[in-house]
Amino acid sequence: MARAAIFIQPGVVMAVNTLVEILATLAGLTYIIFLIREQVIAWPFGIAGSLLSIYLFVDGKLYSEAFLYSFYVAAGIWGWIRWNRRVAMDHNPVIRYRLASHVAIILVASLCALTLATLFSTYTDAQRPYIDAFTTSFSFAATYMQVKKVLETWAYWIVLNVASIWLYLDRSLDIYAGLICVYAVLSVSGLIQWGRIYRQQAPVV
Repeated sequence: MARAAIFIQPGVVMAVNTLVEILATLAGLTYIIFLIREQVIAWPFGIAGSLLSIYLFVDGKLYSEAFLYSFYVAAGIWGWIRWNRRVAMDHNPVIRYRLASHVAIILVASLCALTLATLFSTYTDAQRPYIDAFTTSFSFAATYMQVKKVLETWAYWIVLNVASIWLYLDRSLDIYAGLICVYAVLSVSGLIQWGRIYRQQAPVV
């Protein structure tokens, strides 16, 4: 199968990539809409979109992003299981982290980003390794908080989405760039929606 791919015309590869990008986009949009509404069905859509995205990022030589989306697949499985259990227990609240927790998250994510960027810039042909690594590292943290239903995750995503728009445009992933613009708007909606829910629920943890 790998050898047969040598004879595929560039136009065919581009058409396949575009189709994969469209499907990943639709899955991603469905995921975030259901997530804002706190519906467990969000997670399988997130997993599907992430699997499709891995192919695109490897093809575009954005290895940090490919690594990130592999994490998204694992986090999606974890989120799916965790939310199902919490819903069954009727205990799946939106929570908040204290300032000290966010300072620790930012410091650790920054250190990981610098390490990852150095590795990819030294040992691979990665494009834009530093911004790629920083969006990747902080997305790990934001995804973890998303599974835990931490309110501030949406603030992280707003910043990350804005930074990612340029990165995707630079790698000619125009559909993804458009998707991230929509994500940025939806992240604001998520912050408002989860904030409203939080005020009726749990204390800061």
